[in-house]
Amino acid sequence: MSSQDNNSGWDRGATPGADFENLIRQWQDRLKQMMPSGGSGGNVTFVVLVLVGLGLWTAFYTVPSDSVAVVQRFGKYHNDVPPGLHLKLPLGIDVATIVPVKRQLKQEFGFTTPGAGDPYQGPIPRDGKRETQMVTGDLNAALVEWVVQYRISDPVKFLFEVREPSETLRYVSESVMREVVGDRTVDEVITIGRQEIESEALTKMQALSTKYAMGISIDQVQLKNINPPEPVQESFNEVNQAQQEKEKLINEARRDYNKVIPLAEGEKDQRIREADGYRLKRINEAEGDVARFSALLAEYSKAPEVTRRRIYIETLQDVMPGVRSKIVVDETTRSILPLLNLSSETGEKP
Repeated sequence: MSSQDNNSGWDRGATPGADFENLIRQWQDRLKQMMPSGGSGGNVTFVVLVLVGLGLWTAFYTVPSDSVAVVQRFGKYHNDVPPGLHLKLPLGIDVATIVPVKRQLKQEFGFTTPGAGDPYQGPIPRDGKRETQMVTGDLNAALVEWVVQYRISDPVKFLFEVREPSETLRYVSESVMREVVGDRTVDEVITIGRQEIESEALTKMQALSTKYAMGISIDQVQLKNINPPEPVQESFNEVNQAQQEKEKLINEARRDYNKVIPLAEGEKDQRIREADGYRLKRINEAEGDVARFSALLAEYSKAPEVTRRRIYIETLQDVMPGVRSKIVVDETTRSILPLLNLSSETGEKP
């Protein structure tokens, strides 16, 4: 694909060439057939008017708002033209190539989106299955599908520095992805390593596009479907299902653990706090008894007889309310029999 063929997907201004000359000759032949003999002067005038009209028609062109026009004069780069309505030299002297510098383009690997806007991601004949077959670092095979989103940062380099920038980007992307995937195990590629692969591939692709002066700025590399090869896909799915079942059982065990262990820890802390409270209670009670006995001993040492009597009376005040029958005996009384009412104890009337 040449530089001009490479940009056949973009809009161009009018580019008269050999076809235009053939068209003029056809009109001249028709006019000669239509005009009577001797009317060559009018024929020439008509042709001049046609040329002027076509020149004016090919001199104007419009650049979309998301694009710029790269103007070539006699095939050599002349300048860049911003969006809007512009005028160029007609009859193939100036050629304006529309390049969408503000549009995000993408290339798809392993699949194709119907009706894609990027002419380079469309139905180009290629072996999509071959470009997705990769070997991982642990010598396993994987089918990797991904998307590269990019913008044209320098339209001049994009058009003239590289002969086929679109195909070059595809080769660069495929090479980098194979390198990155080849440094990792199949489990990392399929499960936990996707984000790391995308980041590393983006960095390496951008470095190579800058090195090759492709005029491309890569915005994002996004992994899509990653599957094992079809002959082992069923077995691989069974392994994944077993791993998921394993993770499920582990999560259930952790749930039960988190449910039982904190409860036991709480009961343990409660028992410990109860024991501490009982210990403090007993200590405080013992210390209080010691203090009370010490105070009582000091008073007893000052007046033993008075203290003894006071203790006796206080003890009787505590004991006597709980006694049903009370017998008061005088010291001079020899016997209590005459005073004892036995009938009240037996329940008989006297």
